[in-house]
Amino acid sequence: MITDALRYVFTRDIDKLKTEIASYTNEDALWEVSGAISNSGGNLCLHLIGNLNHFFGAILGSSGYVRQRDLEFSQKNIPVKQLVNEVESTARVVDLVLSSLTQEQLEETFPVNVLGEEMSTLQFILHLSTHLNYHLGQLNYHRRFLVK
Repeated sequence: MITDALRYVFTRDIDKLKTEIASYTNEDALWEVSGAISNSGGNLCLHLIGNLNHFFGAILGSSGYVRQRDLEFSQKNIPVKQLVNEVESTARVVDLVLSSLTQEQLEETFPVNVLGEEMSTLQFILHLSTHLNYHLGQLNYHRRFLVK
């Protein structure tokens, strides 16, 4: 079933998020910005945690998670260990929700119109995967090139 493939991809990519965050050799560097690069690695991580918990946890899983999107970009100096723990918790939420979805649910219209057009739940989950990877690339770039 498609959910097995989705679980594999999200597990792989959320593990990569955890690896990226844990790879910062200096915790202060995780929060640095420079010039036109206005999002720190830490804030990108918080954004992904919030995004996945909101759409998978709250919207699809009825977890009760309340997203505070502004804080995803304004909070600073959260220890790497805490971020890693939150990423691991997010991974469990995503996997739990994906493992519970039926083919019929995947074909239904996603309950929230986020991008200005209706789409199926499967289409929106694929969007969430590309969103995750887009920011993973930014995070990797931040870690390797921006931070010395």
